[in-house]
Amino acid sequence: MATVKKSKGRQRVEMTKMTKESNLQVTFSKRRSGLFKKASELCTLCGVEIAVIVFSPGKKVYSFGHPCVESIIDRFLMRNPLPNSSALQLFETHRSANVRDLNMQLTQVLNQLEMEKKRGDVLTQMRKASQAQCWWAAPVEELSYERLEILKASLENLKKNVALHVDKLMIEASRTPTFYASTPVGAVIPYESRVAGFGGPRTFDFGYGVGGSSF
Repeated sequence: MATVKKSKGRQRVEMTKMTKESNLQVTFSKRRSGLFKKASELCTLCGVEIAVIVFSPGKKVYSFGHPCVESIIDRFLMRNPLPNSSALQLFETHRSANVRDLNMQLTQVLNQLEMEKKRGDVLTQMRKASQAQCWWAAPVEELSYERLEILKASLENLKKNVALHVDKLMIEASRTPTFYASTPVGAVIPYESRVAGFGGPRTFDFGYGVGGSSF
């Protein structure tokens, strides 16, 4: 006779916080759906007005309300109105002032955000225009094949011009330097400027008065 394996059946779940993050998220999603379903059934069967607000472990908010969450919350907050009408008016004035201040702050933040967004768009357009005009300054990875070919040819041409200019400078530097002759007073004149073999010595005045130096 075959033995029948007996199952443990439904077991009571221990009401402690789950330590595993994945199980916690899954359980929260299932229990939240069940809670909202029970609230909806309660509204349908008994005609009640209900509001349920739940914050998830991930700090997200979920709500269910009939007819709506806001109206239920307002009724709950004002279920015991202040007996003094002046105090109630003061309370409403204070709350209205806070709401007005918050709206002003929100408007300023939205305006600043819009200005920053426009500024970002202008900077983006300027950057694109600059890249279009000086495309060779862009990173090599962003250049197309055609522009890479143009850049390669330009660099090779630049390399040739630089080599020719270097050769020219080396040739000029290797030429025989001009010899210079010194005068008795220390002034230097080019050796080619002396006239040799044509008459007597020539006299030069270097600012020391008449007589100067003779060659």
